[in-house]
Amino acid sequence: MAVPKRRKSKSKSRMRRSHDAIGVPNLRPCPRCGAYALPHRVCPECGHYKDTLVVEPKVKIKDTK
Repeated sequence: MAVPKRRKSKSKSRMRRSHDAIGVPNLRPCPRCGAYALPHRVCPECGHYKDTLVVEPKVKIKDTK
């Protein structure tokens, strides 16, 4: 079974991991309501996709205390 001959240095390990960072999601404004949503997906605020209602939007209940 193959075994590394030398220990990987911190520099080499960190250089290898330099591409593992999570990028910022590219959010686009919804043309209908203006809320930001992922492209090619249903808007979570209004429930529309390509000017058709796909999902009924959730009703927000205000807490009265």
